[in-house]
Amino acid sequence: MLQILDFTRGNIIATKADGILREEDMERIHPLIHSIIDSGQKVRWYFEMDRFTGWDAEGLWEDLKIDLKHVNDYERIAMVGEKKWQDWMTQLMKPFTSAEIKYFDLTERETAIAWMRK
Repeated sequence: MLQILDFTRGNIIATKADGILREEDMERIHPLIHSIIDSGQKVRWYFEMDRFTGWDAEGLWEDLKIDLKHVNDYERIAMVGEKKWQDWMTQLMKPFTSAEIKYFDLTERETAIAWMRK
């Protein structure tokens, strides 16, 4: 499930992933991305992973399509998690976007939010 967090505003999309992400979760983000792009800004995405286990096949495909379509529309991506593979996933994303991407441990949540707003 993907929850939209309360500090989503301006050009910041703040989400919290829990469990498995599905296609409908990813489809909820797409209008937010377009709203920011249409306002002439780049997207800053705060992606918190709490008990996040990955995507189902359709969810992964939808995420990849969104990421490829908007490869140059992101400014910053904060990946906030609790597991080493989530840090590895952050490193894997870097060649596919022009955005600045940083991994933060869940204990650094406030630092990640401040980085989004900077």
